Amino acid sequence: MRRWSLVSVTVWLAAFVAPGLAPVAAQDEAEPSAVPRTSWGAPDLTGVWDFRTATPLERPKDLDGEEFLTDKEASEFEESALDRTYAAARAAGATRAEFELWADIGTEMTGDNRTSLIVDPPDGKIPPRTAAAQERFDTLGPLPFKRAADDPEDRTLAERCIMWTPTPVRPVYSNNNLQVFQTPDYVAIYHEMIHDVRIIPLDGRAHLDERIRQWRGDSRGRWEGETLVVETTNFTDQTTFFGSDPNMRLVERFTRVDADTLSYEYTIDDPESFARPWTVVLPMRRSEGPVYEYACHEGNRSMTMILEIARAEQRAEAERD
Repeated sequence: MRRWSLVSVTVWLAAFVAPGLAPVAAQDEAEPSAVPRTSWGAPDLTGVWDFRTATPLERPKDLDGEEFLTDKEASEFEESALDRTYAAARAAGATRAEFELWADIGTEMTGDNRTSLIVDPPDGKIPPRTAAAQERFDTLGPLPFKRAADDPEDRTLAERCIMWTPTPVRPVYSNNNLQVFQTPDYVAIYHEMIHDVRIIPLDGRAHLDERIRQWRGDSRGRWEGETLVVETTNFTDQTTFFGSDPNMRLVERFTRVDADTLSYEYTIDDPESFARPWTVVLPMRRSEGPVYEYACHEGNRSMTMILEIARAEQRAEAERD
């Protein structure tokens, strides 16, 4: 049986599961008087934010047509969260003991019992991909068994401990925390997962020349009332978000709802990849932290194991021939 390293299994799992944990508030308009503010008067977004949730990114097929669950249905759904996530991990070769050792998933849905984090389209599903987007997803997406293993460069950036997934934020199997730092001119977002940092200028500067591409894209922020709006372009062709094109336009909205809740919303606008734009709403809960160091390279035997297995399979195939 093919065996995968811990990094490979968890990368595979994250392709299908949007797990989480902390109870989060329903999406509400922020009341300015209830929102903490910086010394210069802007809404204060600083702190550690936990974005785990048992609500899946896409609406499950057995809940088609149901935008919300009753409290009783939500409770039953939450009770099975661990089992559903483990089923995906088991398919990738992880034992239950291994899964429970490193998985840190959510067991509670968002406060409104919504059946998907995708709020538009109304069916709660990622819009149909174009043929080009499907090919990108198959070759650049986080599915280890669909990728070549001739060289380390064939593998995902996550397996290589370079970065997790391209922007935007989405819950995965663990390390669902980020920390926001804020000044009048910049906002920095530090992700616990593989310690990625985004530095977002707020001074109105133009985006980089379109010839300059970056793994997380080129972000520019601005305030619209109580909401920080971040527009990101200039993605690289070495990463993809569910099959997205490097020319994807991503618009994120961060709104401090109250002392303990940060509403995070993003819209993917990519006509080269998806039949229509799509929008996700993900409430985040304030956490005492801390955000831990993600020492990915330390003890990571993923690359060695993957390449050794690939060579062994090639030798076995040659012997059969």
